[in-house]
Amino acid sequence: MNLNFEAALLNVALLCILTVPHEFAHALVAHLLGDDTPENEGRLTLYPPAHIDMIGTVLLPALTSLFGGGLLGWGRPVNTNTARLRWHYNGLALVALAGPASNILLAVLFAALSFFTAKVYADLSEFASRAASLSVYLAVFNMIPVPPLDGSKLLIAARLPVAIYAEIARFGFVFLIVLMSATNFGYYLSSYSLRITSAIFGIFY
Repeated sequence: MNLNFEAALLNVALLCILTVPHEFAHALVAHLLGDDTPENEGRLTLYPPAHIDMIGTVLLPALTSLFGGGLLGWGRPVNTNTARLRWHYNGLALVALAGPASNILLAVLFAALSFFTAKVYADLSEFASRAASLSVYLAVFNMIPVPPLDGSKLLIAARLPVAIYAEIARFGFVFLIVLMSATNFGYYLSSYSLRITSAIFGIFY
């Protein structure tokens, strides 16, 4: 078995970089919609330690990358109070979508950086290209409707009974590990993300 230490280190570093604006986007949209919970819990900030989860942002991404099972990872979930959000459940959906949307925006910015540095700083261009690809992957991955991922909040916004959501959440962590390590789902997820990434780079090339 070939262990890809370089990929593991790079993915963890990039994931830490991309997780911070992702979680901040959740907190910011919740704040704009009237919920002060993220601000009270210290999440309305771009300070990295406020958003990085040692298991979800460091350990699991390192292990899944190391063994070539796709990339599995997340940041510290941003807590919200649906009752305080403007438009309530619809507001929750907007908060949930803010993270993946921020990743798509970041992908565009990194793609632009890769394009404009390609001829003058090849290493930076390659790093930015990898960041753009991973940012798209995170956007797609986080839309999987399984807790603790953002897509699961859309289930709540769609009025899925709390009891059913709680049952899904109990096994969500294990389900994601099995899904990414024991099936081809990670491969299909990467392929779909690559198509989106290519479309973004197509803006510049």
